[in-house]
Amino acid sequence: MTNRQPEEFPATRLEQLREGLSVVERRIGAACAAAGRPRSEVSLVVVTKTYPASDTRLLASLGVREVAENRDQDAAPKAAECADLPLVWHFVGQLQTNKARSVARYAHHVHSIDRSRLVTALSEAVLRAERPELGCLVQVALDGGTAEGRAGAGPDEVSALADMIADTPGLRLDGVMTVAPLTGPLAGDPAAAFERLAEIASGVRAAHPAATMVSAGMSGDLEQAIAAGATHVRVGTAVLGARSPLG
Repeated sequence: MTNRQPEEFPATRLEQLREGLSVVERRIGAACAAAGRPRSEVSLVVVTKTYPASDTRLLASLGVREVAENRDQDAAPKAAECADLPLVWHFVGQLQTNKARSVARYAHHVHSIDRSRLVTALSEAVLRAERPELGCLVQVALDGGTAEGRAGAGPDEVSALADMIADTPGLRLDGVMTVAPLTGPLAGDPAAAFERLAEIASGVRAAHPAATMVSAGMSGDLEQAIAAGATHVRVGTAVLGARSPLG
């Protein structure tokens, strides 16, 4: 009979998520300290896209209150399944106007406003639903307008789009968002990209003082985002790990 070493029992999913959260919290705390900012100035938004509602429930049990999704077809049923939880839902993906009515049913914030037609569609959806105002962030594209660039409004388009959101019934201008660009002059330099976003955010706040949200930074670059003044970091992999997601 072959002697076998006892196999180590794998950590439960709850323990995995607890450890992921702990690591990310330490990173955020260290980044805030390095930037001379209070930890309370930065909110962690856990991006739960592609992962099941059971993970969202576990995260809520660990104290997570802000979660994000990037596809309505995944987010809508998950939000419905977790409707009993005290969660704030952020929609962070590209949004088609024909999905506005669905997103308006559950989202508290939409980070990906990049065109006037979407502003109009979301306003109509919010008013039809007779729900509280929907928080909106202008997504800023910092790729220099390259064809392969990220979604978003160009820096010179942000002011007009922000004004439109602020003046549109049912919507509330919360601030700006970006994703570190993969192309253009700021590609590969998230620190410079987030500094540019900070300049744009400052201009928006000058016209709209309540628009204080700066959504920037993900698992790989949250430190640079916090150094540049991000108020919300959107972290998925560093919390949820490399566990195979549901398709």
